[in-house]
Amino acid sequence: MASTELDGRIAAFASLADPTRRRLYLYVISRPEGSGREEAAEATGISKALAAFHLDRLIDDGLLVADYRRLTGRTGPGAGRPAKIYRRSARELSLTIPPRSYEVLARLLAQALTSGDDPGESLRESARSVGSMLGAEARRRAGSRPSRQRLLDAAAEVLDESGFAPCPDAEGDGLVLGNCPFSPLSKDYVDLVCGANLTLMEGLTSVLGIKGLEAVLERRPETCCVAMHRAGPVHPAAAET
Repeated sequence: MASTELDGRIAAFASLADPTRRRLYLYVISRPEGSGREEAAEATGISKALAAFHLDRLIDDGLLVADYRRLTGRTGPGAGRPAKIYRRSARELSLTIPPRSYEVLARLLAQALTSGDDPGESLRESARSVGSMLGAEARRRAGSRPSRQRLLDAAAEVLDESGFAPCPDAEGDGLVLGNCPFSPLSKDYVDLVCGANLTLMEGLTSVLGIKGLEAVLERRPETCCVAMHRAGPVHPAAAET
């Protein structure tokens, strides 16, 4: 996960650490039609000015959104000024350290189970498709006529955003994935998850286009089961699997 995204998630959770702000947030999200400042202030027993401060802070942190409407329901002259109405934002917020990304795995499994084909083969096809999309995005970020290192850096960036925590391998011309975003499912379904991860990375490397770079199974405790190394003699860690 990119540090800026992680910082944003932590900041959003930290915003709710303030008890007054948390009470306001919980009140607003309990109102399907939203809440105005005065209503929220009265419900939580604070001043309107203090409520406005905390409600606007919750907007800044992406937890609430606001629009304007007349609470009387009337329009035209004499209807009064529109009030600022606060509502829950569409942002889905979760935080796990290290990062987990069950959404990607869920999509792979859903595609495999609904394709009408052999589930195992469908899962591999889905994983390769997702990996190919990640590889294409890395190539896009690397720019025109990229060097091998620029392609590796772009791939690392994309994989970091997906929760794999990549870092250079010992030789410096490949990547080791320091986190499995599907743990702890990967511990209970090792062959399924590791197989999908391997195929996903094979899809990425095929589109990334770095000559000689290949994905291999490389199981290590508390890390992803796949690494990407320059093709050649069997890597020592891979030989243990």
